[in-house]
Amino acid sequence: MAPILQSTQPWVEKYRPKQVKDVAHQDEVVRVLTNTLETGSCPHMLFYGPPGTGKTTTALAIAHQLFGPELYKSRVLELNASDDRGINVVRTKIKDFAAVAVGTNQRKSGYPCPPFKIIVLDEADSMTEDAQNALRRTMETYSKVTRFFFICNYVSRIIEPLASRCAKFRFKPLSEEIMSSRILYISQEEGLCLDAEALSTLSSISHGDLRRAITYLQSAARLFGSSISSENLISVSGVVPAKVVEELLKACKSGNFDLANKEVNNFIAEGYPASQMLTQLFESIVEDNDLSDEQKARISKKLGEADKCLVDGADEYLQLLDVVSNTMKAFSNMPEAFAYKC
Repeated sequence: MAPILQSTQPWVEKYRPKQVKDVAHQDEVVRVLTNTLETGSCPHMLFYGPPGTGKTTTALAIAHQLFGPELYKSRVLELNASDDRGINVVRTKIKDFAAVAVGTNQRKSGYPCPPFKIIVLDEADSMTEDAQNALRRTMETYSKVTRFFFICNYVSRIIEPLASRCAKFRFKPLSEEIMSSRILYISQEEGLCLDAEALSTLSSISHGDLRRAITYLQSAARLFGSSISSENLISVSGVVPAKVVEELLKACKSGNFDLANKEVNNFIAEGYPASQMLTQLFESIVEDNDLSDEQKARISKKLGEADKCLVDGADEYLQLLDVVSNTMKAFSNMPEAFAYKC
C-alpha cells in the first residue's frame, strides 16, 4: 500500500497534552499539581525520570494553565540547558529575567495569573556544576517573583543545594497498557491499522518512552502507509534484529573466539548501534534459564561497564569485543578476561 499523505506537524507535538490532567500514567504528580493550579501557589519544582514520560509536557502545561496565552510569553522563560548551560547564561539571561517583578495577583480571562514568573530549565542535568552553583543565590534572592522548574533525566546530576530547594516529582516509565491505549487513540485519529502484534512490538521497543513510540509510529506511517506491521516498526526503530543477537550469543556459547570476533565485525559493518546491542544482550541474558545467577551477574556487570564507556566515547568494536570475551568466560565459568579500558 502506498504511503499515506501526512501533515508536516510532528505527531509528538500534535498530540502533546495541553493540560496537566491529560498527562498519562503520572497519577500522583497530576494530583499534586492540580491542587497547585487551584491555589495558584507554586514552589520551585524538579521533574525527573526517563525520557518520554511527560516531564516537559507537564511543566509547559502548568505554565499555560497559570498564565494563559496572553501572559505566557512575558511570564515564562524556556531554556534548554544542553544549549544554555554555562555560568554566563545564569549571570545574564536567567538573572535578568528573574530580577524583574510582575504585577499583583489578578485573574485574567479565567487564568489564575499568580504574581510570579516561571523559568523552565529543560535538560538541567546537562548544566555545568558552576552554573548550578550560580543558580543557588539567584533562586534565593528572587524567590518572591520567580519560580524555577528543573527538568532532568538523572536527578543525581543536580547538585544537592538546588535539589533541596525544590519540590521533587518522579516520572515513571509508562506501562505497556497505558502506551497501547495512547497509541491506539493516535492510530484511530490518523486512520492507521495496527494489529495486536504490531502494538505489542511498538510498546516493547519503546521501553516506556511514549515520545519514541509516537515517533516510530509516524515514521512507519510515512514509509509503509496506513497498514503497519511489526516488521515495519522494527525496520524504522533501529532495533537490532533478534537473529543478529541470537547469532552473537550462539558464538559466545560456542567458546570459539574467532567465530565471535567475526560476528562482532559483521555487526559493526552493518552499522547497528552498539548501545542497542548491549540493551538487547542484557534482556537475552536475563531471560536465559541455562545461566546461573552468578554468570548473569558477571555478564551484566560487564555490559554496564561497556555501556558507560560507550557514553564516554569509547570505540564500539573494542567494547563489544570486551563484552563478548567476558561473556564467553562467564559461560565457561572461567575468571574474567582482560578488559579494554575506556
